Amino acid sequence: MTRGAGGMSNRDRPKGNAPVGENAPALPIYLDYQATTPTDPRVVEAMLPYFTERFGNPHSQQHAFGAAAAEAVETARGQVAALIGADPREVIFTSGATESNNLALAGLMRFQREVQGGRRDHLVTVATEHKCVLESAAQLEREGFAVTYLPVDRGGLIDLGRLEEAIGERTALVSVMAVNNEIGVIQPLAEIGALCRARGVTFHTDAAQAVGKIPIDVEAMKIDLMSISGHKIYGPKGIGALYVRRRPRVRLEPLFRGGGQERGLRSGTLPTPLCVGLGAACAIAGREMAAEAARLRALTDRLYRGVAENLPGTQLNGDLGRRVPGNLNLSFGGIDGDRLLGELRDLAVSTGSACSSAAVEPSYVLRAIGLDDALARASLRIGLGRFTTDAEVDFAVERLVSAVRRLRERRGQEASPQAAGAGGR
Repeated sequence: MTRGAGGMSNRDRPKGNAPVGENAPALPIYLDYQATTPTDPRVVEAMLPYFTERFGNPHSQQHAFGAAAAEAVETARGQVAALIGADPREVIFTSGATESNNLALAGLMRFQREVQGGRRDHLVTVATEHKCVLESAAQLEREGFAVTYLPVDRGGLIDLGRLEEAIGERTALVSVMAVNNEIGVIQPLAEIGALCRARGVTFHTDAAQAVGKIPIDVEAMKIDLMSISGHKIYGPKGIGALYVRRRPRVRLEPLFRGGGQERGLRSGTLPTPLCVGLGAACAIAGREMAAEAARLRALTDRLYRGVAENLPGTQLNGDLGRRVPGNLNLSFGGIDGDRLLGELRDLAVSTGSACSSAAVEPSYVLRAIGLDDALARASLRIGLGRFTTDAEVDFAVERLVSAVRRLRERRGQEASPQAAGAGGR
């Protein structure tokens, strides 16, 4: 019985129609780990008692049920903090990275205006940020704040010189994603943090794709606000966290009002099972990150070499050196990404396209790094993770290569009659 690094056997995986062969992987094969991850069975095991046995409200500590839930929440808070080098009191539980990003951006900028008199009303962010950051920034613009959107180079990285130029006397916040969710590039967090600290500007990073995959130390990197997502690190959906620095203190205006839980920043009854799950996922990541990263780098290289050597002209999108383990974003010139997905029924991968008002548009991230619309539409994001096996990677290479070749042959056949007709007129 084969097992991934996290201990899940093939018997535990979702089943489909398996290809022939004793060691062949079960189908379909999941290769979209940037979109979400399966909850690690060890995380599920840690969560289960808090649904039925230890079900108390963690804010009702006058009795044993509530006290037990509160203790579990604080243990989880400590596990999250330990993974990022923080004080547990600096970890605020949220519903996920989207809420954390909204609280970080809107909370800080509105506090600056409503409490500090609006002397600093400028936000700097990046054109390739996640939609929830870009939409939060757009909303702040509608509220009268100034926003600068920095470009990236062809590798997807920001220019520190341009960032420094963008920071002015009125700049309150810089928000830069740690790892891009589409192209997997790692921004220079420590350098950004040092620059922001020297200029007296708060530094926020959306680290949903980074925490648990690469080492993060909020002290060494001088990060002031950081967003975390549970379901990106083999924890449950519906839970996340926002790291909020205590010294020097970061002040936020809460998004909504209530009982004043979570230091008054995020009111509402905490979901104890989900908090426990996030804590357990962080603890596992802390123990296994280094070994898992090495394994994923090897698998990623294996898949990339297998595809690139058999499909000349394959383009890797995003900087090759500064890249999170497990991410590949590949463009295959001359084909349509949606048609390619139709040929890859056995593989769960994604395109960089986003649906808006029933129209499919090329990825804004890929366009930001210089791809034209046609090449952006011919791109796939492939995400490997904790439970990806060698056999799955080899099967994916074979399927992907044959599918691209098949589509290119069809395209050539469709073009030939048109060319012949044009020559006869």
